[in-house]
Amino acid sequence: MGGESSTGTAARGGTRNTPASGRTGEVLSGVAVALGLVLFLGGFVWGAVVYRPYTVPTTSMTPTIDAGDRVLAQRVDGDQVRRGDVVVFKQATWGDVPMVKRVVAVGGDEVACCTDGKLTVNGKQIDEPYLPKGSAAELVGIPSVTVPDGNLFLLGDERTGSLDSTAHLTDAANGTVPRTAVQARVDAVAWPMNGMLGRPTGFETLGALSEPGPLPLIVGAVVGGAMLVLGGAAYGPVAKRASRRGRARTELAGAR
Repeated sequence: MGGESSTGTAARGGTRNTPASGRTGEVLSGVAVALGLVLFLGGFVWGAVVYRPYTVPTTSMTPTIDAGDRVLAQRVDGDQVRRGDVVVFKQATWGDVPMVKRVVAVGGDEVACCTDGKLTVNGKQIDEPYLPKGSAAELVGIPSVTVPDGNLFLLGDERTGSLDSTAHLTDAANGTVPRTAVQARVDAVAWPMNGMLGRPTGFETLGALSEPGPLPLIVGAVVGGAMLVLGGAAYGPVAKRASRRGRARTELAGAR
């Protein structure tokens, strides 16, 4: 009797070994949390290096960007800008403050308006679906302007109230600004969350368009990292609770 009692006590009070599956789960949980932190924090750092946030103060880019919208603009050199891009630039003769406009012509292009109600670049009519519905491509008209090499011709999407290149046609550069004035290229409207800007496909007949920046990859890294951290961190409590339930069921079955 005494021997049996001693053996039973040892069996009940001895150290329980963690099952191999449990140890594997703990390792995978730790890896998921570590990887998630790398992706989450790395995504934010990547975004801070590549993008700059701006608040647009006017309606000159409506409906693409409204007054008060918060945009994310990729830091680029002016040499990387192509037709159709929406850019942030600062030019002394335009007020020396950051402004947001759309590039409609680059160095060497001949721009004019309007032919059959459309803007023309190098004699080609440009389809501009981003303009306010039912509005004209330009109300005041644009005489034929040849853009100097290294410069850009810029217009607002809201042509009726935009102080853009048409307001500076009498300047020495015929309303154009140098590429060096560009600070960034707008990729998306972050607030409200309207997402990535539409592709300016009307300019494709004149040459290649700019490729979108890495914003979708950055957002994916941040969101994926957050999910891995939450999932990995939740494994421990869930596994322990499941283990306790399993032991309780085993003890109950043994008691019966």
